[in-house]
Amino acid sequence: MGDGAPSVATRRRLPRGRHGLSREEVEGDQRLRILVGVAEAMADGGYVGTPVAAILRSAGVSRETFYRLFPDKHTAYLAAFDLVGGVLLAELDSAIAGPGDPLDPLDRVERGLDRYLSTIAEHRAHARLFLVESYAAGADAIARRHEVQERITDALAALLGARSPSGRFACQSVVATVSALIVPPLVADDADAIAALAPAVLAHVRRLYDAGVFAD
Repeated sequence: MGDGAPSVATRRRLPRGRHGLSREEVEGDQRLRILVGVAEAMADGGYVGTPVAAILRSAGVSRETFYRLFPDKHTAYLAAFDLVGGVLLAELDSAIAGPGDPLDPLDRVERGLDRYLSTIAEHRAHARLFLVESYAAGADAIARRHEVQERITDALAALLGARSPSGRFACQSVVATVSALIVPPLVADDADAIAALAPAVLAHVRRLYDAGVFAD
């Protein structure tokens, strides 16, 4: 995969010997490398087909280090999932809270959608943990995915003034549709196709908004 690590941090290898870092800083660095390694290894092998050994190779850490920080592959996956979900939500919140006409909610929806899609397109291996591998990882991963989707739905509903159950359901439908549309180009590693979804999705949201669907 050609994408980079989540924007909240950059993976690096610690120099051998004395480096002046505290034990907590060293473990934080090693933990981040493992989480990035989970995404990179699973981009190739998927959740089921990725052994811990593949994560170790990708992260550049020892087996002893891995098991000191995580009891098993699944726990490491969930931690990586939480990191990815946090990055996506932070990027979305930053986009919709930025400057713009507060009376034009569709402008803010467009900014949020563009940022969401561009973040996924840039970090495709990491996005797969959230959008693809959660189904293979089991019920707790699916529950985490649902929580993130609900927070995105909350943000969309707040922007569009969707206060009724039917209005919120319309927002849930939009969020679910966008996720479903992203998966094929994400699996195909096609960043351009992911970003290209924005105009059609925004046009669909605009039609629903103009028809009063979110206000019902």
